[in-house]
Amino acid sequence: MARSSNVRILDGNNFVVSEDTGDIEATPSEPTGLFSLDTRFLSTWVLTVNGERLNALSYDDLQYYEARFFLVPGMATHYIDAKLSIIRERTVGGSFRETISILNHDEKPVDLEVRMEAGSDFADLFQVKDEILNKKGEIYSEVESDRLRLGYRRGNFKRETIISSSAPARYDGQGFAYTIHLEPNEHWDTQVTVQTLALGPGGRDLRMGLRAHGTERLALQHDLEEWVRTAPKVNSEGDRLAATYRRSLIDLAALRFSPLSLGGAALPAAGLPWFMTMFGRDSILTCLQTLPFTPELSKTTLRILAALQGTRFDDFRDEDPGRILHEMRYGETAAFEEQPHSPYYGSVDATPLFVVLLDEYERWTGDVALVKELERESRAALKWADDYADLVGNGYIWYERRNSDTGLENQCWKDSWDSISYRDGTLPPFPRATCEVQGYAYDAKMRAARLARECWDDPEYADQLEREAAELKKRFNRDWWVEDGEYYALALDPDGRQCATLSSNIGHLLWSGIVDHERAEKIAHHLVGPRLFSGWGVRTLAEGEVRYNPIGYHNGTIWPFENSFIAWGLRRYGFADEAATIASGILDAATYFDGRLPEAFGGYPRELTKFPVEYPTACSPQAWSTGTPLLLLRTMLGLEPHEGHLAVEPRLPVGMGRIEVLDIPGRWGKVDAFARGRLDLNH
Repeated sequence: MARSSNVRILDGNNFVVSEDTGDIEATPSEPTGLFSLDTRFLSTWVLTVNGERLNALSYDDLQYYEARFFLVPGMATHYIDAKLSIIRERTVGGSFRETISILNHDEKPVDLEVRMEAGSDFADLFQVKDEILNKKGEIYSEVESDRLRLGYRRGNFKRETIISSSAPARYDGQGFAYTIHLEPNEHWDTQVTVQTLALGPGGRDLRMGLRAHGTERLALQHDLEEWVRTAPKVNSEGDRLAATYRRSLIDLAALRFSPLSLGGAALPAAGLPWFMTMFGRDSILTCLQTLPFTPELSKTTLRILAALQGTRFDDFRDEDPGRILHEMRYGETAAFEEQPHSPYYGSVDATPLFVVLLDEYERWTGDVALVKELERESRAALKWADDYADLVGNGYIWYERRNSDTGLENQCWKDSWDSISYRDGTLPPFPRATCEVQGYAYDAKMRAARLARECWDDPEYADQLEREAAELKKRFNRDWWVEDGEYYALALDPDGRQCATLSSNIGHLLWSGIVDHERAEKIAHHLVGPRLFSGWGVRTLAEGEVRYNPIGYHNGTIWPFENSFIAWGLRRYGFADEAATIASGILDAATYFDGRLPEAFGGYPRELTKFPVEYPTACSPQAWSTGTPLLLLRTMLGLEPHEGHLAVEPRLPVGMGRIEVLDIPGRWGKVDAFARGRLDLNH
């Protein structure tokens, strides 16, 4: 599979997207540049030698935070005659550093004019995404003897990019340059440092106190080595699964994001390039996927989301008391309330999922202290579901945005405008209620009942929650069942009419436990049947539905994260072979993406393609795709906490071979799990 020409390196709060030469030439619609806190701090970063652009021989993305580019002057036809080698080594961490090395291979000395064009449009990431660059403040540059300062100010909102070099350079308003002389076989190098500043009132850097790996490569390397060392070890026959697991661990490390003013704690950012910030839903689901392997992410995620839980009614931000945020942004458009993400609460599922994660975290870790610490927030989340989310008054969770200018229309995980439709393809009115969210609400009530009984010393509340959950389950199985298709409707409209399309959402109902057992087999057959299952994975919308499109964002593509939860749900209801079928398809697909599953890929039938078809604008890495192999490992091995111990009940796909997972952490200390797949008798 062809590699993208864009090179991406990142470290939580900062990322760089460039061409394969290392150059950056951004336009308002191109997500290339150096970004931090939703602002582009470098939009131009172009290296020339004697006025000539450079061409790439190759590049190495050495780690998530560093890359190396091997370049020569001239066009491709001149490579064989190249007398110079140029190497750019780049690291992003607390700052952006680039070492430029030039080697003279000629038998004669050379005189070179080396120049870096540098500039910044200070675009807000929302402006880049929407292809609208409308700056209302002042962009400035200040040339000093030993540095170039690029800046943007609008009221108290101020961002600066400061560029300096270890070798003496000549700075001007558009970049900096060197004049160098190289004898035969001599080399020259310099280290360029780019510091980014996010300044608030009084000139204080808003990022003071954030979790920092350090700005030096050695500190970043040590942090990554420690992250991998403390995680469970996975070994597998053929090494493909083990390699995918390691890729996931490394990408999770890269995606650790530290919100401002919350003490440097880290949670998973949603994905690069558009979503390098915290998302309630994405962070929670990623933590559920990765809990057996990186439980510390769940603890910090729960605390951060609890600290930012809604406390008031705010129509602009779709905020209610008890509601868990959807998304937080730090750029100019959020600062000046040109969009509501400061934070924005327009998610209908993050709130019940918060309670689900808290219970699952305690089941694994035994951390009763955190459950007690977050009791008030958990009760508020459950109250939100009952008192504020039931917009129709029939006991379900509904959504309708209150900010019609910038709020999300669809506030479920399938949040594109056309993802919820009737069977004839038309779109229902608002408010809408999607099926999987009712499952999350049921699950949250059942789990909170356990916490109330075992941790909060409130058995009456536990009994109440269990009664409410039972009533919800009975009501749901009556109102959402599509008789002529034998599956659950995607959604209901405000009049109670079914959006009777066959969708992947029915798989979420299994892992939530809301499905009546006598109907579970029908759901399992749909999920691995030809309309939904492509051979690579379960499509978001079934083939044959009016809005089906194999590369429609939520109307026919395959989302790896969703497939991992569907497989988990199938195991919950005893459909181990069906779960293994889905796991096998997704893990096979991962090998074509070098172990890094993208946000989504095409839903074309597997027999039509030798490899999964890439979705053109998919985020990569993306947190819940990164978590997918980890939840599939848990599902295949049947790992479940049980009465203070870890139960293991493997069921691997046919032909997978032996898997071992060592040092799985939990309330039991650390234990190992082993499994072997059944032989493929057809080969």
